[in-house]
Amino acid sequence: MPEQEGLKPAGKTGVGGFFSSTLEELRKVVWPSRQQLFSESVAVILMVSLSAATIAAVDRFYSWASSQVFP
Repeated sequence: MPEQEGLKPAGKTGVGGFFSSTLEELRKVVWPSRQQLFSESVAVILMVSLSAATIAAVDRFYSWASSQVFP
């Protein structure tokens, strides 16, 4: 079976191999700065709040409309 490009052969097995592979991958991660983490968290919270408010407004409108049609 030919090796796929970019994949290493499975030489590390067991629990020790799992942890060493995990640490090896975690060293490749580019961690965000504190400022970037804060600003992106604020952006996510604002977008979720805006989405929730929009869904609530549409729900209230349809609730009101259905009460007008089906008294």
